[in-house]
Amino acid sequence: MHLDVRDMKNFYDRTALGRAARRALRRQLCDLWPVGRCRGEAVAGYGYATPLLGPYLEEAGRVINMMPGPQGVLPWPAGRANVSLLCEEALWPLANESIDRLVILHGLEASEHPAALLEESYRILQGGGRAIFIVPNRAGLWARRDRTPFGYGRPYSLLQLESLLRDFGFVPEHHRSALFFPPSERRFWLRSSGFWENAGRRLPSYIAGGVLIVEASKQVPAPRRPGLPERVRLPLRVLEGVKAPGARPA
Repeated sequence: MHLDVRDMKNFYDRTALGRAARRALRRQLCDLWPVGRCRGEAVAGYGYATPLLGPYLEEAGRVINMMPGPQGVLPWPAGRANVSLLCEEALWPLANESIDRLVILHGLEASEHPAALLEESYRILQGGGRAIFIVPNRAGLWARRDRTPFGYGRPYSLLQLESLLRDFGFVPEHHRSALFFPPSERRFWLRSSGFWENAGRRLPSYIAGGVLIVEASKQVPAPRRPGLPERVRLPLRVLEGVKAPGARPA
């Protein structure tokens, strides 16, 4: 189930809880992918990834922000040339192996066709390219509150998410969690959100955080030598003409 794009924007831009969540998620992403390391690369986002893509606008060679049709699209970033576009879940307007890094936020858990979405993710990534998947943690508090975008769609456990990614040719490289503070608008929790994020990094990520973050790389199958399987299947004929033991001469 996709939320309307305006509801997403209002949450992250106009609520204190949404701004705290954006800071926590952006901190984790920039820790995994330092901005300078992405210099000159093609970076794409899918779902509602605008809260996370901002730091890469200056350094990346290209930034593309894709939003699914049922959600809708808004121009982004403000005051600059628009890089956002509307697309189908299973038909992204990008060439094969054209993207170095991909961020999916509010995309996988809301998808009606997760298999097709992961196939598209694999298709557009270059060999060895990296993707970060951010989904609600089924064991966390945020998946149980529908007052935030993380309360919609299908939450995942770490095992479920990593198994799903492997099924579609991805190799999970790192995992972590975020949103260790509760999804509450109370001033105490918002003011102390930074403290809880720091403390939460010492806890098991699969049970403590509100969202799971998995970085995965695209696995490229090893090339096969032409003709080798056929040659192996052909029987060797070095024993032709040798009679079986005990056979009488003709």
